[in-house]
Amino acid sequence: MDPKSSKLPIYGALVANFLIAITKFVAASFTGSSAMLSEGIHSVVDTGNQLLLLLGLKRSEKQADLTHPFGYGKELYFWALIVAILLFSVGGGMSLYEGITHLQHPGELSDPTWNYVVLGLAFLFEGISWYIALRKFLEVKSDMSFFKRLRRSKDPAIFVVVVEDSAAMLGILIAFAGVFLGHQLNNPHIDGMASIMIGVVLAAVAVFLVYESKGLLVGEAASPQLVTSIKNIIEEDNSTHSMQDPLTMHFGPQEVLLAVNVQFQHELSAEAIEEAVDRIENTIRQKHPEIKRIFIEAESIAGRRHPSRETKTQS
Repeated sequence: MDPKSSKLPIYGALVANFLIAITKFVAASFTGSSAMLSEGIHSVVDTGNQLLLLLGLKRSEKQADLTHPFGYGKELYFWALIVAILLFSVGGGMSLYEGITHLQHPGELSDPTWNYVVLGLAFLFEGISWYIALRKFLEVKSDMSFFKRLRRSKDPAIFVVVVEDSAAMLGILIAFAGVFLGHQLNNPHIDGMASIMIGVVLAAVAVFLVYESKGLLVGEAASPQLVTSIKNIIEEDNSTHSMQDPLTMHFGPQEVLLAVNVQFQHELSAEAIEEAVDRIENTIRQKHPEIKRIFIEAESIAGRRHPSRETKTQS
């Protein structure tokens, strides 16, 4: 996946959340709905989150230098972690606070028409943003379940938007139910309860995103499918005898480091082993261009160790 293409879902979510936030706050000011105010806060947080993800994408594109020889790809993972923390503290925390305050001091119920109109538009805009992100997320075919693919995704610019928009649409449905039931039952406390439920949803989603972002930031291996493919490439080369399990790490959605110890046939000369290493590296790079750096520790069965080789694909 082209890293630049990851920005499309973010731009879509940014525009949608900004417009939705304005309409929600206008509706909240007219109706006094706590759930609507919580939804407005949620949209403001989401808007800021999209800006932070764009910042992370921009900074992750910086070229490697002496202080960061492996590049700045993990900047995106850092900012995804900040997004999750903000979603938990500001989005979830403010919604819970607003809901509890509304339960303690319920306001008078007013005409809910504004709420219904805004929530309907918000659901439409969020749905469009969610569809754009989901279509990008599902571009790569896989036999894994949706949740498993979400857990194994290495591109927070995509999965964060998918998860946030899913939470946003669920929050809109909760807000709609709170406004509707509150007026039908003439009970303003229901609106406050809806706000608390929205806060719980946001906090739960934020915890999930924190966990996933932390794993990427610490350093996650490439997918089992990619590792298996690498092993097959090495094993299918006639010059190899055995190898240790490849070690991989993501430095970005499309930036993987590979290190592997390969044992070659004992009759091979140093020159033949070098040619084999070049051949294996070229095959890996052609099939998996996301592997930017390759370290191969080569030795023959007789135990003659050859200097490790490192290659770097052109970004």
